[in-house]
Amino acid sequence: MPADTPFGEVKSMQRRIIATVILLTTNITAPALAENPAQTMQLLSKKQCPQCELSGAGLTMAELSGANLNSADLQRANLSRTNLSGADLRNANLRGASLYGANLMGADLTGADLTGADLRDAYLVNANLVGVDLKTVYLQGAIGVPSYAGTPEDFYRWAVAESQKGNELGAIEHYDRVIAVKADFAPAYLGRGVSRYRLGDEAGAIQDVKTASKLFSTQGNTQGYQAAENFIKGVELARQPPKKEREGGGGGFLNFLGGIGSFLLQLLL
Repeated sequence: MPADTPFGEVKSMQRRIIATVILLTTNITAPALAENPAQTMQLLSKKQCPQCELSGAGLTMAELSGANLNSADLQRANLSRTNLSGADLRNANLRGASLYGANLMGADLTGADLTGADLRDAYLVNANLVGVDLKTVYLQGAIGVPSYAGTPEDFYRWAVAESQKGNELGAIEHYDRVIAVKADFAPAYLGRGVSRYRLGDEAGAIQDVKTASKLFSTQGNTQGYQAAENFIKGVELARQPPKKEREGGGGGFLNFLGGIGSFLLQLLL
């Protein structure tokens, strides 16, 4: 700025600069809310809100059984523990929505967008998920995921995830679906065997792992075959008295069980 610029003109320029900064900052940091409060009230009072704008809405633990939300925008909405049994959610936008612990029994989600949605511990028995991509959905602990809603590999990954957090019954449910669709999926037998062993079903565990061993051998998977054989030997070793178990390396079997989750996922690679 030239040294001979009048003082009044300098102050005027400073004010214009400050005003411009404030205007730009306001436009950047104050986005408008997308949720339509009137439509939220309409949904809660009448349960009829097709094509409504409800993105970001807070609907935790709401009673919305049988609600009509066909093609509604529920992006990033909080529907945690909400009762949506029998609800019409066809073609709804549920990207990033929280449906944690929600009751979706019998709900129709045909064609819904669930990208990045949280369905952990959700109840999905008899829910219609035709045309729904669940690859990026968080499904840990979800009950009743229909077998057509994912590939055998999807259900296998979900099974491993359930087992890693200690939900062996949930893991077995997913493993069962893998095997029902793809009976020669050797890693699923190994994983189910581990879950059964942790639940105290030693006979069922040995049966599953022996099946896995045979399949791995037939399929030329040396790594899987060796793991199955080591599991069987480890179970036999664990039956021995404590002294002999320690001498024979029983701790190695426990370490194997502790790291089995990562190994099971490696078998998909």
